[in-house]
Amino acid sequence: MLYEVRMTTTYEYGRPAVGGRHQVRLMPAEIGGLQRMIAGTLEIVPTPRDRYDQADFFGNRTTGLVFAGIHDEIALTVRARVDRSAPPESLDLSPVPSALREEIEASRSLAANSPHHFLGPSPRVTPDPAVRTFAQAVARGRGSVVEAVSALNQAIHDDMVYDPDATTVETPMAEAFAARRGVCQDFSHIMIACLREIGVPAGYVSGFLRTLPPEGQPRLEGADAMHAWVSAWCGAKTGWVEFDPTNALRVGSDHIVVARGRDYSDVAPVKGVLWTAGSQKTTQSVDVIALD
Repeated sequence: MLYEVRMTTTYEYGRPAVGGRHQVRLMPAEIGGLQRMIAGTLEIVPTPRDRYDQADFFGNRTTGLVFAGIHDEIALTVRARVDRSAPPESLDLSPVPSALREEIEASRSLAANSPHHFLGPSPRVTPDPAVRTFAQAVARGRGSVVEAVSALNQAIHDDMVYDPDATTVETPMAEAFAARRGVCQDFSHIMIACLREIGVPAGYVSGFLRTLPPEGQPRLEGADAMHAWVSAWCGAKTGWVEFDPTNALRVGSDHIVVARGRDYSDVAPVKGVLWTAGSQKTTQSVDVIALD
């Protein structure tokens, strides 16, 4: 599927900001056989004093920005054309859950996609007794790792309420789980925590999701938004499989990957520091348009 992605994120400051250093992860990823960015640009207003592009440890496209002057807003605009394919359907070759630990220990790689990086605690996903109890109850008796992951994907969707007013980007995972409310970031962090509690390596994926309007209604400009979902390591033969607990489905060609990491802290679209005071307002407009 061929897509045109357009996104503008604007940060408005209550008082002028002085200087600033930021890391930006907004450009679609390159994934062999599944996703290719045909063309893409990232425009920044005002123009930064310095800009550098590189890949981080997990291979994500990362842009560093340094601002030197006074400014009262920053606008980041992404325009990209992306060719995205659905992962091929395959037989479930994942081991029984009790045998997964042996396969993890047999992995000697410490590359970015090694399961060892995604099994222990990370900044936004830490052990929680309530999450552990929930995960163990859902996964009990499942015949394979993929079955256990699929069951948790569905259970979290069924148990949680999507509520954009219930949490913020800083809400702890355990708090969102206790309230059973949140957005895609919360759903994903909760599923990652559940999987790690039962010994399944799991990571966070940020990206774009094409949304379809109700039948007979026009598509709304800017109605799409950045999305988040989960990648789970299901054994040596199956590898990484991606699930979307917010929508209770396996990830397909409508999910455009931007970045992967242990949790949101590794893939935050924009993070950095600057000198300012007063309030800050953030607005975002995203369009994912199918060209096929």
